[in-house]
Amino acid sequence: MATIPIPTRQLFIDGEWKASILSNRIPIINPSTQQVIGDIPAATKEDVDAAVAAAKRAVNRNKGNDWSTASGAHRARYLRAIAAKVIERKDQLAKLEALDCGKPLDEAAWDIDDVAGCFEFYADLAEKLDSKQKEPVSLPMETFKSYVLREPIGVVGLITPWNYPLLMATWKVAPALAAGCAAILKPSELASVTCLELADICKEVGLPSGVLNILTGLGPDAGAPLASHPDVDKIAFTGSSATGSKVMTAAAQLVKPVSLELGGKSPIIVFEDVDLDKAAEWTLFGCFWTNGQICSATSRLIVHESIATKFLDTLVKWAKNIKISDPFEEGCRLGPVVSEGQYEKILKFISNAKSEGATILTGGSRPEHLKKGFFIEPTIITDVTTSMQIWKEEVFGPVLCVKTFSTEEEALDLAHDTIYGLGAAVISNDLERCDRVSKAFKAGIVWINCSQPCFSQAPWGGTKRSGFGRELGEWGLDNYLSVKQVTQYISNEPWGWYQSPSKL
Repeated sequence: MATIPIPTRQLFIDGEWKASILSNRIPIINPSTQQVIGDIPAATKEDVDAAVAAAKRAVNRNKGNDWSTASGAHRARYLRAIAAKVIERKDQLAKLEALDCGKPLDEAAWDIDDVAGCFEFYADLAEKLDSKQKEPVSLPMETFKSYVLREPIGVVGLITPWNYPLLMATWKVAPALAAGCAAILKPSELASVTCLELADICKEVGLPSGVLNILTGLGPDAGAPLASHPDVDKIAFTGSSATGSKVMTAAAQLVKPVSLELGGKSPIIVFEDVDLDKAAEWTLFGCFWTNGQICSATSRLIVHESIATKFLDTLVKWAKNIKISDPFEEGCRLGPVVSEGQYEKILKFISNAKSEGATILTGGSRPEHLKKGFFIEPTIITDVTTSMQIWKEEVFGPVLCVKTFSTEEEALDLAHDTIYGLGAAVISNDLERCDRVSKAFKAGIVWINCSQPCFSQAPWGGTKRSGFGRELGEWGLDNYLSVKQVTQYISNEPWGWYQSPSKL
């Protein structure tokens, strides 16, 4: 068990640490031990107002030193400095994240590498943005010329989840800053520690005051006032579909743009021609990575009936050998879920599945060797019907439900039997079939012969109730840019619509 101390931080507003107006704080509970290991400040509406005001000043052209009109190259220097500091602090940040949300330490370290890589990627795009200004538009009339300006949207509110605390924040912060926006980041109260350390890094590299403000706190007290604030020009949210709907409703009152990356219940179709071991590893990884707490988790296994028995035997054997332990133990592959509330919710899903007639092939409860902490065994459930809650609703835990199929058409029907459309995976040695199925999937992300890989360069987002808009890649930068058309009349001749009285 690690003994790394949790830094005591305040809110980060206008480039400075500031106590919350009400001076309230929220305890940090280590999900491995259920012990309080620190606390974070609890922001309220008044703190949101202060952060928004600071962000507005940072992009106010009348005040000088304006972040929004600085060159992309200028902004890129700060993004690269942040990336360098993230790598410099990688060991500390990974340990803090493992303590805060229960993620296995080596997975947390992978995430920190991705954080730095994401800042570097958007530093490159910030520089390229300079060359895209005044991009000409081809017109059918020679008497006009037209070009496009790409301008920052302005002040943006960023609301992020707890399963990838710093990485999900970076997916929004890096492109927002690269675009020239000023941001208010509100991370989940269940895992905010590394986001507050990002504030410390920004302070250390000298990021201009107000460009990034970070408010920790409860959703109703801090997230809701941010989503409905009249001086916030856009909201980007990652979280549950239910909360996303509330965010969208709040933004709609002011007709402000939103981008939403919401829940999922992603399918993974395994055909009969696969290498069973390779398919088993990707199936387990796709559902149990990050302790099963992944919005894109391929948590609905749809396996061909001819290999189902053998494949499930392999999955059960491997699942029983997954090391469940404190995240700091060497070889840990499954840590605790993030909180007591999440723990009880997942166990309720499993209990309901059993009461509805499903079969728990393996798992379904607390591991016998772990008496404390929010640990749940990797769980595989069969005899599932499409009307069951376990098939329809997002569990957000280490739970895989299984159905079999006989034809490709049947497999796709089962895959599409969901209100969500975030991810989908197909595993087969027939690449023509993989291509055909990929095109048929109704999802924003498709994996062929794998599950869950994600890269800063490729778009990420879903369809249906999994939200809209895309993060990462150039699409992620576009989230924070407004496109302006500028058209100029260049002829020396009068336009000719109105004839001067002197010429009559």
